[in-house]
Amino acid sequence: MSSAVLSSTPFEAAILDLDGTLVNTLGDFAEALNRMLAELRLPAIEAPRIEHMVGKGSEHLLRTVLSHVLGEDTADAGEVARLYPSAWDSYQRHYLAINGAFSSLYPGVVEGLDDLQARGWRLACLTNKPLAFARPLLLAKGLDRYFSEVFGGDSFERKKPHPLPLLKTCSALRSDPGRTLMVGDSSNDAQAARAASCPVVLVTYGYNHGEPIRAVDADGFVDSLGQLSQLLD
Repeated sequence: MSSAVLSSTPFEAAILDLDGTLVNTLGDFAEALNRMLAELRLPAIEAPRIEHMVGKGSEHLLRTVLSHVLGEDTADAGEVARLYPSAWDSYQRHYLAINGAFSSLYPGVVEGLDDLQARGWRLACLTNKPLAFARPLLLAKGLDRYFSEVFGGDSFERKKPHPLPLLKTCSALRSDPGRTLMVGDSSNDAQAARAASCPVVLVTYGYNHGEPIRAVDADGFVDSLGQLSQLLD
């Protein structure tokens, strides 16, 4: 599908990712993770390192962070497994305490969401972030009013890049996947959309595991959600 087809598709809904697409949450991740690491008496981690670890859910993030601070080449998997339960409890507590305080909306997000809403599309937010983190963040940033449905990484049996979350979200939106636009920031979003037969547009900022976003198979790219209407009209 090309951008020309995007403009001719009779869309009825859109599914939007959260971290790296709507909100720059790197500051939240760094603050909560470093509070957790301090509590476990482990070394701190720099924000640039965290950026490449985000996007596959909190469980993956924590295990990757623990492996990194213990020593990526020498870390005993058993030690990561031993620390994980305490790390998870600590991370949840600290993240919920600071959720949204160290994050900000990307430029153009409100403009883009206003445009989608004005088109009469049904909107859902679908993230690999736990639902208990996602809902308060949307509320804190004033974005909850845009979405009739919100799903997290623990809402379904699988996470993105598996297509199941997208298909389940389309069902909740009562929309055909081919008429439901996925908007995200990573290969996870694109792979899930392709497998679910949803058209996909990626933002050029955000978190794509340190890989060039324009190398990902997608139907279009935008530097800001405010530019999305240019692909749709």
